[in-house]
Amino acid sequence: MRKAIIILFALLMSVSVIACGKSDKSPATDTPGLRVVTSLYPVYDFAKNIGRQRVELSLLLPPGVEPHSFEPKPADIVNLNKADIFIYTNKYMEPWVGDIIKGIDNNKALLLDSSRGIIFMEEEGSEPEHKKAGVHKDVHGHEGMDPHIWLDFDNAVKMIDTIRDALILKDSAGRDYYMKNAEEYKSVIKELDRKFQNGLGRCRKKVFITGGHFAFGYLARKYGLTYISAYGFSPDAEPTPGQLAKITRLLRQQGLKYIFHEELLMPRVAETLANETGAKLLFLHGAHNISMEEFERGTSFVKLMEKNLENLEKGLECR
Repeated sequence: MRKAIIILFALLMSVSVIACGKSDKSPATDTPGLRVVTSLYPVYDFAKNIGRQRVELSLLLPPGVEPHSFEPKPADIVNLNKADIFIYTNKYMEPWVGDIIKGIDNNKALLLDSSRGIIFMEEEGSEPEHKKAGVHKDVHGHEGMDPHIWLDFDNAVKMIDTIRDALILKDSAGRDYYMKNAEEYKSVIKELDRKFQNGLGRCRKKVFITGGHFAFGYLARKYGLTYISAYGFSPDAEPTPGQLAKITRLLRQQGLKYIFHEELLMPRVAETLANETGAKLLFLHGAHNISMEEFERGTSFVKLMEKNLENLEKGLECR
């Protein structure tokens, strides 16, 4: 009996020491967390790296859902009304934001457009500039702006700064914490950019083709590549047989051995083009959203981009 009491006392002391250790090591966990809701995965991961323990973070778009077809439910509006900050990527990527904002209490929630200060690439009306930058427009000529701003890492850094400032505005006591985390994370993104510059700066091929929708224009422009997609900006815009024939000819003319396909979409078109030309398939992640498996595994934007670099180096014969 005495031995059991001694063991119990030792266990209680151990728990107490562990608890004290956690409190000393991470005082930010003792503060009430900001409730932050994010629309899509890129801003979710950016906010996660900046806010860390001071933020209660949630993703509006469920893992595994294709973002272009997403429509918020009434329950989403309820959750947004409980938030301190709602972060979305931009009005072109989430056209539904304008409607749901009407149902949010602006006196409580800070509504943050993470694209502030970013100049968008135009799909229509700027073709000469795209050609100058080495980017071909998608074969559909869909009007509007290219919303995939996070795939230019300079834009990603601006988005990080914008999110950091919003967190500080709502939680001024955490200013130094958010500033430190943001600077650390921006260093990681800038190092990622350096890896892309080095890795894609010595490729035999300068053209890459995807069997998906037009998502990688910013990335192509950033690294001096030519990019062509089978779809337009919407994954629902089916390419015509004539457009597929043009892409097939281009694959053969350029001697491309690989065609890329993207996340959360069946690679049916990419497979058709591959069968016609003998090209092989490679995966390219646009980071619009991640699968439930990736979410549970704790993948990150940086990890997704590092895998993209690996596949681009292979597909463009950079090694």
